[in-house]
Amino acid sequence: MHSRGGGNCDYSFSSITYMTLHDPSFVGGEEPWNNGSLDVERRYRLGSEVTSLSLSHSSSSEKYDPLDNLNLSFRCCFKVSKTATIFAFVVLCSLFFSMYPDRDNPWRMLAVSSTESFSMNVTDFRDNALLKLQVAGPFAGGMIDLTTQEYILIQVEQTEQPGQRRRRTQQVTHNWTIPLHAERSDQIVETKTFEMLNSDPIAITIQAFLQDNEVVPLSMTHQPLYVSVETQVAIAGIILAGVYVLIIFEIVHRTLAAMLGSLAALAALSIIGNRPSLVTVVEWIDYETLALLFGMMVLVAIFSETGFFDYCAVKAYQLARGRVWPMIIILCLIAAILSAFLDNVTTMMLFTPVTIRLCEVLNLDPRHVLIAEVIFTNIGGAATAVGDPPNVIIVSNQDLRREGIDFASFTGYMFLGICLVLFTSFPFLRMLYWNKKLYNKESIEIVELKHEILVWRQTAQRINPASREETAVKCLLMQKVLNLESLLRNMMKTFQRLKKAQEHRTLRITLSHRITDKVLLVKCVSVLGVVIFMFFLNSFVPSIHLDLGWIAILGALWLLVLADIQDFEIILHRVEWATLLFFAGLFVLMEALAQLQLIDYIGEQTALLIKAVPEDQRLAIAIILVMWVSALASSLIDNIPFTATMIPVLINLSQDADVNLPVKPLIFALAMGACLGGNGTLIGASANVVCAGIAEQHGYGFSFMEFFKLGFPMMIMTCMIGMCYLLATHIGLGWNM
Repeated sequence: MHSRGGGNCDYSFSSITYMTLHDPSFVGGEEPWNNGSLDVERRYRLGSEVTSLSLSHSSSSEKYDPLDNLNLSFRCCFKVSKTATIFAFVVLCSLFFSMYPDRDNPWRMLAVSSTESFSMNVTDFRDNALLKLQVAGPFAGGMIDLTTQEYILIQVEQTEQPGQRRRRTQQVTHNWTIPLHAERSDQIVETKTFEMLNSDPIAITIQAFLQDNEVVPLSMTHQPLYVSVETQVAIAGIILAGVYVLIIFEIVHRTLAAMLGSLAALAALSIIGNRPSLVTVVEWIDYETLALLFGMMVLVAIFSETGFFDYCAVKAYQLARGRVWPMIIILCLIAAILSAFLDNVTTMMLFTPVTIRLCEVLNLDPRHVLIAEVIFTNIGGAATAVGDPPNVIIVSNQDLRREGIDFASFTGYMFLGICLVLFTSFPFLRMLYWNKKLYNKESIEIVELKHEILVWRQTAQRINPASREETAVKCLLMQKVLNLESLLRNMMKTFQRLKKAQEHRTLRITLSHRITDKVLLVKCVSVLGVVIFMFFLNSFVPSIHLDLGWIAILGALWLLVLADIQDFEIILHRVEWATLLFFAGLFVLMEALAQLQLIDYIGEQTALLIKAVPEDQRLAIAIILVMWVSALASSLIDNIPFTATMIPVLINLSQDADVNLPVKPLIFALAMGACLGGNGTLIGASANVVCAGIAEQHGYGFSFMEFFKLGFPMMIMTCMIGMCYLLATHIGLGWNM
């Protein structure tokens, strides 16, 4: 990074003169730097005095204003009260979490056949509201055909004897049907929660309906819960709302907000009697996603050393001939096309550094351009079966494949609709940005100086003064920050907004941004090309037994070897650890909310609303309802567990004789809403969070509300276009078979 005021130039604070980092008399001279601890302590005290003198000078140079003191007192009180409230909340959740033991219910092994069933009585139910039953066996997902497929039937019965409050005997019976896999290979755990009447004994019976006399091995465990489903859903809603309040108003960092929400959800599970063990909580984390993120972060960190991102910025600028909006449209269109074939996260990891460098040399605000890019990345990801995780889940479902929803048919239908959404989104995006000031208000010199001050300050704060050398370096960096701040104040007073000629700016961009390491560039392009090809090939060739996370990790390892990286600290500093920790906390939070019945409740209520609609209007209302429920839910919670939960709900709904709905329109509405709904909020899609994390590391982080003001209207508009496409094709043209 270039330095402001280098050489022997000095800048004065108060009546004392301090030298910049590049002054040779300060770092060189006759006295060596490691002359002893006394010299180090003197320089460290000098840095502390510089900071205090700078603060006192800046405060004394301004006029006294009572409102400033009042605002300062208010901010201090708010900060203290915020910290005290959050700390008290954390302590309270920790106490609740520690008061209850881990769920330690042993699994009971059993076997059933066509001639022998299994029965047991649960007598220690006490005054619990729910019975959670878990059964593991060779099950197949989805709905079953009772005439052709093998299955097991689980009956849960409870009888309340007559007493003082009830004269007649009351009985409740729950039937749970689970289809069996034809090959009897994998063990799959199925979970269901039953509402009970009271503390009377419960009878559980398991029967098998098989085509031969073979025996099916099963294992089962049960767990009593103390809170009703409605209360659990209310608790989950309150926790989710609290997390969004913390993120929206930026009370804490979004990573800490996800961790606090996870702790609150785990405490709630403990209170209702369903506290998970540490091993279970760790298993909730999607390590494939984290491995994909980490591997791509390492690849991009090494790739950035080649100067390729600067070169791409120059080419994009030249292709748009210096016009801002054509350049933005080109970037968004390329991002949408790439995300249709690659993972959205990968696309944004490659595009975010290019966009930031391009905006820096053009004196544009990168935040608005990045938000536009990530919006179109999410739109483009919905076009194919491999572009977004919800689409992958839908195409991978065996029951949906039997209904005719395979890779080709799904991609063909979604691609046509997303193309319509994509090209109608550009004019709407231009309307949203009509009054946005894309150019920075100050001159490019002032903007670069502010950014340089921010980067140096962040660098100094990251240094842990554990040794004399690190303490001295931190002292030097803080002195440099003070010198640059003084220079900035002078520039703000004397410089007017500079308007340079376009030709001079183009020449400056072209001369200052070239490929710096061509050999490393060839290695990076080769490895990244192989990784992207493997990403794409992984969806079509089942013989490749590597997930996306493994491919990214192996690619990072290849490039680390080829690039001959010696200093791993530099690479690790560029990894977005806060983003990785945010995703880990978010995975735990979403799974805990699923354990609190939130996602199942949303699916069940959606099915009930569809059943309540008159039959002649049921298909249109079902498409609209599934579309908007999926979009709004995906903007608030992770769309992956929501999609996985809604697929069996919609399959069951389509096979219900009283409803009589085709399954294809419902599934396409689910896919359209789940993918486009990711633009609703900052945490609605993984690409949003990754883009915000990389931008924050470069000093251009954007808040939840900044994304919401642009992303939510775009989500509403794109969902409206997608809904019209669904209604026109399925209601108007009858594409239901």
